[in-house]
Amino acid sequence: MGRADARRAQGQEARRAGRGGIRGLFTWRKILGTFFGLCLLVMGAFVALYMYVDVPAANAQAEKQSNVYKYSDGTLLARTGSGVNREIVDLAVVPKGVQHAFVAAENKSFYRDQGVDLKGTARGLLNTLSGKGKQGGSTITQQYVKNYYLTQDQTVSRKLKELVISLKVDQSTKKDDILAGYLNTVYYGRGASGIQAAAQAYYGVDAKDLDVSQGAYLAALLQAPSQYDWAVASPTGKKLVKERWGYTLDNMVDEGWLDGAERGKLTFPVPKSPKAAPGMEGQTGYLVEAANQEMARQGVTEEMREAGGWTVTLNIDKKRQKQLEKSVDDQLENQLDRKGNKIDATVQAGATSVDPKTGKVVALYGGVGATEHWISNATRQDYQPASTFKPLVLASALENESVTQDGDRIGLNTVYDGTSKRPVVGSDTPFAPQNEDDISYDNPTVQRAMDKSINAVFAQMVVDVTPSAVKKTALAMGVPDKNFPERPAITLGTMNASTWDMAGVYATLDNHGKKVTPTIVKSAEHRDRAMEPVDGIGGQVISRSSADTVTRALTEVVDIGSGREANTSAYDAAGKTGTSENNKAAWFAAYTPELSTVVALYGESTKEGGGQVTLTGTANSGRANGGGFPAKIWADYTLGALGGGSNARFDLEGVERGETAVTETPSATPSETESPSPTPSEETATPSETPSETPSEETTTSRPPSESPSVTPSEDPTGTKDPEDGEQPPGERPGSGILDQ
Repeated sequence: MGRADARRAQGQEARRAGRGGIRGLFTWRKILGTFFGLCLLVMGAFVALYMYVDVPAANAQAEKQSNVYKYSDGTLLARTGSGVNREIVDLAVVPKGVQHAFVAAENKSFYRDQGVDLKGTARGLLNTLSGKGKQGGSTITQQYVKNYYLTQDQTVSRKLKELVISLKVDQSTKKDDILAGYLNTVYYGRGASGIQAAAQAYYGVDAKDLDVSQGAYLAALLQAPSQYDWAVASPTGKKLVKERWGYTLDNMVDEGWLDGAERGKLTFPVPKSPKAAPGMEGQTGYLVEAANQEMARQGVTEEMREAGGWTVTLNIDKKRQKQLEKSVDDQLENQLDRKGNKIDATVQAGATSVDPKTGKVVALYGGVGATEHWISNATRQDYQPASTFKPLVLASALENESVTQDGDRIGLNTVYDGTSKRPVVGSDTPFAPQNEDDISYDNPTVQRAMDKSINAVFAQMVVDVTPSAVKKTALAMGVPDKNFPERPAITLGTMNASTWDMAGVYATLDNHGKKVTPTIVKSAEHRDRAMEPVDGIGGQVISRSSADTVTRALTEVVDIGSGREANTSAYDAAGKTGTSENNKAAWFAAYTPELSTVVALYGESTKEGGGQVTLTGTANSGRANGGGFPAKIWADYTLGALGGGSNARFDLEGVERGETAVTETPSATPSETESPSPTPSEETATPSETPSETPSEETTTSRPPSESPSVTPSEDPTGTKDPEDGEQPPGERPGSGILDQ
């Protein structure tokens, strides 16, 4: 045998030896032995745990503490949660169909299982270990044990105790008693613990009077009480809870607890509007709820908060808060006849005031009183901000260094075509908004367009900048992404936003382009945990030059434009009016170097379920636009909040005038002229830019080509023109058609 053959033989022998060694280590006998050994070890550990863990006494619900809310100076605002809103009822009181609804929603196998869901518990343990929180399933028995005997802590030890105690409870307690304990301890939202309190909170009836449909809603609600509460749920939340309601009823049919034909006749039972808890009268309930919402956004769940023991200090300045309440009373409520005038009865006021240097919400007005109108008008997002959005269009144009259709860099002196109902150029979506009172303007500059809120100018500007770029700027500044399509009509503020949102947006302009996020909680402390406060000041979202240029434009709006009702020598101010379609909302958003405050009026139907209605006729004043009541409230509040005035002045840098500086050409035969002493609600032209029926042929303006299609605006069925936002062609009419969401 040669050397090569010898080496081959040796290699083969070594490989056979190696395989033999591996086989020796991993034989089936050894693998099975190891597996059964581990199983015995786990079983032994579980038996030891089972023997070690006893069923404890009821948890600390009887020792529940109150939550204390304070003003920024430490004085008491409110005390809540000193007692649990719960009334224990026997299971026999709860209709059988309602009992079955809860079982169908939470644990179909409840009457058959041993009290635990091993797969769900294992999934919950893995999620806890991986930091995913309380994902994972559990039975009704496990939830009852957690609520009645344990805590809400998301820890491995608590979950293991829950598993063991649930097994023991299932062996020693009747299923009906477990279900009764569950229904009486679980939290339903609206401050209601237990089914009796929930029945009262959502339907105004006792638990014994609930029907199957209502019971299915309450059962569906348990998955996410705050998200699924119909009164405050988002469109997505409403969709999800309706789906879970249907899922619950379908499970009842599957289990034989509900006849299929009867199931088909059931309709979704919309719950009643919520009422504030006792002690939450006036503005207190709105302030506490705003603080609770912020705590939830910062990770303090409703369950954590309801357990009590929190001391929450708000950023609310007690003196400024009282001043805001007084200003609304003096400038609005005292002018209304809510009992004798149907229009006045629908008027809702909301306001938010923010310190632009810190983001602190120093004052908030939520409505006539939290026990009378629970939905806060300061934070609600179901109305359009209207023309208060136009400054953001200009901000985006400046930030993106946009140019007109003629190639002119956009700035305050840039000239546009101000013809009412002028079709925009360069957009795939036709849009031809009407100016207020259908007035046309000859060659207005951007500054004049801001002063007079000329829709035609800002509609074209959105197209010049592009709707997507405008939206990007707006989102960065704090406008919420709610009903916010990328179309030219956004120039009229057709998305949804609250006074809270817009106060932050305008504070960002006030803060030279650094993002301001309104924050109402100064601190929230608990002996076992603490909340991380919101940082009210963020990074630069638009340049200082862009922000300061917009501020410069808005100072003139207050001085001589649509916001002149707020003009006074007592402070330096910049602001913008806004009036939404059909006069359903009227806004005044403005700021001084020290305060950014947004005031809005909303027309809300007094019928059950609400709905938006026109403000026209408020206090017998005709059209209620942003330059009227909202501007008056803003001015009165600001003067008082600043202690009678302030010497602070805007420090503006890099104001962008634009490349085109053309004097506006007055028409020889004006269609409208300004009266010698215009009223605050009038937004007509000044003598320096007298409007005309047809624009002059100034070559530097941005105009449509002769072949541009003519778009006929739709008729306003109400007969009331929109003060600033005008009429829209089909497909782009804000608040109707595809935009009516």
